[in-house]
Amino acid sequence: MFFIDAFLQNNRLDHITQEMGYHPTYLDIFLRTQHFILRGDGPLPFDYRHFIAIMAAGRHQCSYLINHQKQEFLLQGGDQNWLRGLTHIPQKLRDLYEINKILAHRPWLLNKTHIQKLTKGSDSWSLAEVVHAIVLLAHFHSLSSFVFGCGVNEAVEEKGEPKNVSPTKQTTGNGKPGPNGWSEVGVETLMERMKSLSERSEEPSESERAKRFERVEVQGVELSSNETTPLKPSIGQFVEDPSFIYEDFARRDETSDIPTFRVQDYSWDDHGYSLVNRLYSDVGNLLDEKFKTAYNLTYYTMGGRKDVDTSRFRRAIWNYIQCMYGIRHDDYDYGEVNQLLERSLKAFIKSVCCFPERVTKVDYDRVLREFKHSEKVHVNIMVLEARMQAELLYALRAVMRYMT
Repeated sequence: MFFIDAFLQNNRLDHITQEMGYHPTYLDIFLRTQHFILRGDGPLPFDYRHFIAIMAAGRHQCSYLINHQKQEFLLQGGDQNWLRGLTHIPQKLRDLYEINKILAHRPWLLNKTHIQKLTKGSDSWSLAEVVHAIVLLAHFHSLSSFVFGCGVNEAVEEKGEPKNVSPTKQTTGNGKPGPNGWSEVGVETLMERMKSLSERSEEPSESERAKRFERVEVQGVELSSNETTPLKPSIGQFVEDPSFIYEDFARRDETSDIPTFRVQDYSWDDHGYSLVNRLYSDVGNLLDEKFKTAYNLTYYTMGGRKDVDTSRFRRAIWNYIQCMYGIRHDDYDYGEVNQLLERSLKAFIKSVCCFPERVTKVDYDRVLREFKHSEKVHVNIMVLEARMQAELLYALRAVMRYMT
């Protein structure tokens, strides 16, 4: 039914829908949210919405999304001239680019002055428009991660529009070398580790938890590769300052004193959700349902095993992603991240999250080799949602500080 709905909405069954179709409950809320922010009630005109999507996807050179959104932009009566690039768009949209760039790569740098700049002057934005734009930017940044993480961009670029992206055959990975020669433990070992963690009696102290968070954060630094992806000529007109990319949050202290973002101080449930709903009504309910669906999604399977409680593994992935953006959950023991996420999986997650344009189908095939294709898509859904939530937390906190 979701495929039929998606087809009727778009006159085609796109690759994203096909990949997410392994998880129908998630696909349903994803499509409803995307439809609402692009086509539902909201302060921004429709041509602006699609152009903002193009600007967001441009930060990760996601030609698949850019091309799709260019078509949608023209269908909404968008000015063909804008597609010649950022120098041809209204000043009001150009003013958004700084926030787009920061939110995509180093959201912790966003502060109330960025919001203030947009809401002042002759081409000023209303706060409702700012929040609508922020939701669109975060959505298309993280959707770029999903598109590269599942190998969709590559498949489409290589073959034009193929009918379907067929999952690669699974090979087993019991201790076989993964990317960069790192070995990967099998599903059995992972299940044993989850079991022993759940049987653990003593909880680490608060200071020990803080140390473990820092350890995970610092270890993450070792996993990034420094090569930059050359800008494709076909999309260069939508990208300014391509050398501005993700830098490890753990390295920030060399130049500034940006503290860790503690979820206890500003959380989605207690703060973000109500603020976004107040300024852009109804979107908070959709985003909330989408985050919860992704976070709680489970079929109690892992590889070929049934009746597995995967909650610890899923939580480790979610919190590891947010850790890379400097977000710390005080009630979580980050020691679990190192026990449950292999180095090769961490490297894959970090690349999909922070440098999606560098991820290839080969990377996808190499990681989690005992897992089914649908389970790997599930990991990419968690990357999409945990990343989007991280961006929104920083952006909404900046909006709140501007308002107060």
